[in-house]
Amino acid sequence: MHTSPTEQFITWQENGQDCALAWNCLTSGKAPSRVQIVDDTTTADQAYRLACEGIGLLWRGDYQNGRQLLQAMARRADPQKTDKRAEKKAAKKPAPSMLERFHQYRMSQAQRARILGMLLLEFDANFVLNLRRAPEVAEACRAAYGNLDHACITPMRELLGVIGAHEWRRNGVEIAALGDKIHPHYGVYSPVRGEYIELIAQAELPKTCKTAFDIGTGTGVLAALLAKRGVAQITAADNSSRALVCAQDNVQRLQLGKQIQVQAADLFPAGSADLLVCNPPWLPGKASSMLEHAIYDQDSRMLRGFLQGAAAHLNAKGQVWLVMSDLAELLGLRTREQLLQWIQEAGLQLLGKDDTQPTHSKAKDETDPLHQARSKETTSLWRLVKAK
Repeated sequence: MHTSPTEQFITWQENGQDCALAWNCLTSGKAPSRVQIVDDTTTADQAYRLACEGIGLLWRGDYQNGRQLLQAMARRADPQKTDKRAEKKAAKKPAPSMLERFHQYRMSQAQRARILGMLLLEFDANFVLNLRRAPEVAEACRAAYGNLDHACITPMRELLGVIGAHEWRRNGVEIAALGDKIHPHYGVYSPVRGEYIELIAQAELPKTCKTAFDIGTGTGVLAALLAKRGVAQITAADNSSRALVCAQDNVQRLQLGKQIQVQAADLFPAGSADLLVCNPPWLPGKASSMLEHAIYDQDSRMLRGFLQGAAAHLNAKGQVWLVMSDLAELLGLRTREQLLQWIQEAGLQLLGKDDTQPTHSKAKDETDPLHQARSKETTSLWRLVKAK
């Protein structure tokens, strides 16, 4: 089962004929209203200008040349040379706050995605690209979109993401704490940031820990880790159909079906457990695409919902494990005082907190617009119990 794109159509004229095909896209909601045919004779400057004007570019040239054109457009969307006049003008203004930088960063990323999403490909009903040197992508596309019974138009940038995700699904991601691999599906957050997994692997389990709920399980990696640590009965819950299929696939691959039950739930399944684990999206904000829901939690709804419902689903002497980064605090999106207040209002209190530093590449990338915050980021396992 897959999330289907909203039913829209792309229309254009080609060889004197009016043409229309379904818009098949999960990374942006709106189909281009204007479309122009482009091919190997189209220059990167021409393509970039048209894309900036909101014109979809339906590619009819060699597939590999199309990839090179997309790369050239990306270079234009990410200029390496600074405009000296703009730099002097900016130097006269007060330095933007981290919150302002974050909003500028999101706006620039959204604009970049919109521009690069304008280079389009046509598939037939079997996900075949009728282009020179085009790869076979049907298996990867079916894994992401399910089966389609009609031809469609998809951005090349999205197709490249689908292909990459399929390679991850096929090869798996090595999880040291598991001593095995997790196989992420398209649209399900991949557990590539291992520091939070290590926190779960090393934390001392409650003295009585026969049952656990993994809330927002995603790939099922934390549920699998708890099973490996000896928890007898684990419910891995999620409200995403893609995540549920992915988690079940990983549970079967790891032969943990006797310990882990994958269940659809909006936050908590029925009943209670000795341990409640949740790794919610870390940044308050509106997700602009399906793939951003693992990063952004609008108004901190999932975080607050988890905290507010935890006490009612926690067995006596049980623990709540909340995995959080303080990046939202460093960016000015949320304060530590707000988080502590939500914990208190939920009838919970802090038992202990384990911290670690992120190891991902952005934390060390001084060219990243948010480096000042990312370089100070701490990932924490908040261990909570019912307030006395």
